[in-house]
Amino acid sequence: MAEESSVLVCYGTEKFLKDEYISRQMEKWVDPELRDFALIRYDLTETSLDEVLDEAETAPFLAERKLILASSALFFTGAKDTSKVEHRTDRLLAYLSAPAPYTKLILTVDAEKLDERKKLVKTFKEKKAIKPFAPLSAEELPGWLEQRAKKHGVTFERTAVERFLLFTGGQLQAMDAELAKLALYAGEGASIDVSTVEKLVVKSAEQNVFLLMEDIVRRRLDKAMDQLHELLKQKEEPIKLVMLMARQFRLILQVKDLYAQGYSQQQTATHLGSHPYPVKLAAEQGRSYHQDQLKRILTELADLDYAMKTGRVDKVLGLELLLLKLAA
Repeated sequence: MAEESSVLVCYGTEKFLKDEYISRQMEKWVDPELRDFALIRYDLTETSLDEVLDEAETAPFLAERKLILASSALFFTGAKDTSKVEHRTDRLLAYLSAPAPYTKLILTVDAEKLDERKKLVKTFKEKKAIKPFAPLSAEELPGWLEQRAKKHGVTFERTAVERFLLFTGGQLQAMDAELAKLALYAGEGASIDVSTVEKLVVKSAEQNVFLLMEDIVRRRLDKAMDQLHELLKQKEEPIKLVMLMARQFRLILQVKDLYAQGYSQQQTATHLGSHPYPVKLAAEQGRSYHQDQLKRILTELADLDYAMKTGRVDKVLGLELLLLKLAA
């Protein structure tokens, strides 16, 4: 396996994976007792590349090696840098060809892609000094969860995996936190089932509304009403619930439109700026509706929102009537 470059640019929108990678580099490069001396952070919207590279070329104090983290490296992208800091990227290219042996330099940028027309990006790519961190696809999430569960000494029953992903929305940060809790509760060697997931995993308002939507889509009116009343018991504001429902129906419509144009799941997620997992779920829910139906539902939700805000309808009654209509 080739040795990793001591100068790297890490980009992508999957912050959890990026942060994990950087944490591993800290453990590898920096003695925990010397972290105050050997770990240096910069924000490139406030600090010039010259200052960062001066630090990289300076021998570490009281430590054998040091790690420099420089965030907001927008000059790797096509985005306009509105900061007043000047960056001489030619000096970075020179440093890349002869980096200091005692320094690990990691530049990060929260961008979906880099500008591959730039000489800077091309050179970093040739040197294999670029690491992407894209959101996992809906198909990759179960495998990631399985590997993560193995580290905690537990396994998941097949049906529990889908429930867990549904409750956490496929967000790695939430998945990691909830998995740690499940593993602690279940104990070493346990197999986690659906009932354990339903009992322990915390759902956001958005996920609760998605579950409500699932009952509506599948015409399970009794369950939909129970779910609605449970949300109201939890003091969720009816106007907020209408807004969240409208957002989900809008996503379903957008996904349906893009799939009809031949977009893949990943392309659709990128186009909409969404995580791939909600796109997958929206595509599944969209099979129950025609595009015209979805447009009518969005109009009805907008009308209900207006009626609630102007006091023309009781909020709870308005939601109940809408559910009756949608599940009919």
